Amino acid sequence: MKLLSKIYTVAVIVLIGLVVHACANKGQGPTGGAKDETPPKVIKTTPLNGALNFKKKEIVIHFDENISIEKVNDNVLISPPQLKQPEVKGNAHIVTVRFEEDLVDSTTYTINFGNAIVDLNEKNPLKNYRFAFSTGNEIDTLQISGQIINAADLNPLSGVIVGIYRLDDERGFFTKPFMRIGRTDENGIFVIDNIKAGTYKVYALGDTNKDFFFQPGEGLAFTDSVFTPTFRIEEMMDTVWHDSLTIDSIRTFQGTRFLPDDVVLRYFKEDKKRQYLVKTERLQNHTFKMFFNTALTELPQIKPVNFDWTDRHILQQSANRDTLTYWLTDSAIIKTDTLEMFVTYLKTDSLFNLVPQTDTLSVFMRKPKANTRGQKTQTPVAVQAYKFSTNATGSFDVYNPVLFKFDAPVSDFDLSKIQLSEKVDSILKPLQYSWAAHDSTDMVYALKYKWEPEKSYELNVDSAAFKSIYNLVSDKYKGQIKIKSLDEYSALKFATEVFDSLVVFQLLDPKDNVLQTKPAVKGGTLFEYLKPGDFYVRAFIDRNRNGKWDTGNIETRTQPEDVFYYHKKLTLRANWEFEEKWNITELPLLKQKPAELKKDGSKASK
Repeated sequence: MKLLSKIYTVAVIVLIGLVVHACANKGQGPTGGAKDETPPKVIKTTPLNGALNFKKKEIVIHFDENISIEKVNDNVLISPPQLKQPEVKGNAHIVTVRFEEDLVDSTTYTINFGNAIVDLNEKNPLKNYRFAFSTGNEIDTLQISGQIINAADLNPLSGVIVGIYRLDDERGFFTKPFMRIGRTDENGIFVIDNIKAGTYKVYALGDTNKDFFFQPGEGLAFTDSVFTPTFRIEEMMDTVWHDSLTIDSIRTFQGTRFLPDDVVLRYFKEDKKRQYLVKTERLQNHTFKMFFNTALTELPQIKPVNFDWTDRHILQQSANRDTLTYWLTDSAIIKTDTLEMFVTYLKTDSLFNLVPQTDTLSVFMRKPKANTRGQKTQTPVAVQAYKFSTNATGSFDVYNPVLFKFDAPVSDFDLSKIQLSEKVDSILKPLQYSWAAHDSTDMVYALKYKWEPEKSYELNVDSAAFKSIYNLVSDKYKGQIKIKSLDEYSALKFATEVFDSLVVFQLLDPKDNVLQTKPAVKGGTLFEYLKPGDFYVRAFIDRNRNGKWDTGNIETRTQPEDVFYYHKKLTLRANWEFEEKWNITELPLLKQKPAELKKDGSKASK
């Protein structure tokens, strides 16, 4: 019995030890070895990659592990383009592609899978796997490659279709799908595979409706050059990596280089937008707005139905003329709940022509929602004063005017009730200033004075200095202004090595936003009163001298205006002026833009 008891005790101890060991292993987590970073490998295809005289509609590709297909529409590209997209499926170790259209005789087909094929567990992609076959006796093997950049800011563009037409096909880009296509990757790089010998024109297309040829309103790029693809055998280098950080060796070999491989296309959208009425809005009873999607070429014609507003309204246009605000000046119209009218305006049709469109509109004032808890709804209190605001602050930039912004158009003002004074010790010294409308709305005015750095000023506005179109008058106002010291600013002067009066400089912030735009002047273009920090500079060639960057036009074969980037970041310090002479064409276009500014610009350009 003692022996059995000892054996039982030992067994229990061993069992407890095993349980503890198992729990400890659970705490450590799985120990399956290094993470799998190897993409799937092709082990068999039907037919063979590069097969000739293949007439069937189904391709089968076998892999060495289970796979899945990711984002087929974004990744898989068939050339020549298919209007009915093939069915692409992944199941276990197999990918199948089934064509929905009849195959064309004596044609090379290319299936570029992009990053669609990934292993099932770790999602490692088999990058840019291409499968090709021919329905004839030979397979075409030539290539054209290059890069697409946004013409306005030189950012690379991903996901853009690039295609070719034969040289003698003058209108193909406007009438029928590309012969062969590729798609840009995240760096804007494209490759068009399996091209037949010949001479071609190359285009890029933001193909929003997926018909593979240009429609008005779509983004595009073209070049006036034509290309005859060829190849040559040359010595190439291949880097062998010991690991992800260490180079093991560099080997050389004889390889095939396909040309051209340096096509650069500058992508743009034509300065054409569909014009249409987006909506109307009446948030206040004395005004209503019309919103259009783009700048109006002509003002709409309004024919009232249940009111007469002849000489009883004021029209306010937004700066870019896409929003119209109608201020009503007759009390009977203001009290009318719903304004009914016929509105005739120009609308873009399917051929991108502007044609008259007449809509019947009912513009109504939205009433306050009823109180669901039985409480009385408060009646809005009428506005008793004409409201305005200013940008006058305690710390004021030496170059700024004082802006007065009103909540309704101004009908009258009395400058004798606006006093600007310099504070000298405790004494106010009256000053003469200039006064002018700041825009065309009669709702923003500017008080201008040549401020002196580090001095203090006081702005006093008496009551009733301003009267609105509704006969409301303003309250009194008092503001203190302290002008900044010049030591707080930086300055930047830029000049081209060879003066060109067509050059326009643009000062940029670290997010590539335009801060200032100025034309080139002899002796250098000066950007003054800059806050210390990081800046960048770009320039464009203002061919038509209108002071702004202009896009291209495909019908007239006009390229967008040329854009250049200064290749370095400029860090400006307080009380310091930087001067630079710039050879804007010294660096190749693709190497100009600073790396920290580069980003995929596809979302912004499509």
